[in-house]
Amino acid sequence: MHSGDTYGLGHKEEQTMHNIKRRQRIRDLNDQFRRTGDGGRQLITPGIQEMGLVATLTIRQLVAKYDAFCEDNDPYGEHDFGNLEYQGHKVFWKIDYYNATLSAGSPDPADPTVTTRVLTILLAQEY
Repeated sequence: MHSGDTYGLGHKEEQTMHNIKRRQRIRDLNDQFRRTGDGGRQLITPGIQEMGLVATLTIRQLVAKYDAFCEDNDPYGEHDFGNLEYQGHKVFWKIDYYNATLSAGSPDPADPTVTTRVLTILLAQEY
């Protein structure tokens, strides 16, 4: 074992463990934000808004409760994208990571102190 190894793991294994924990942290932060709206901003596109207030609120609730993650829509396990149907309309939602001033991407999406999450909810045709 090398003196720098943690728990007898090699560098590759340590890096893999770090990446798994980082993705899990991002996933947890995304889930919390998506469910509560705390920790970021939410954007509802004109296509969703034009469906009316009841539809907009219902779609927002569906996004908050979304749990249909799979390899196709969540290949990195971060829970940052999803799609659903509402009254025959295909709806997408996605979470992007920006720095605190929203002027550039976040330096570290796993660190909520330097990240502003932005949830965008849109009709698929608006993508």
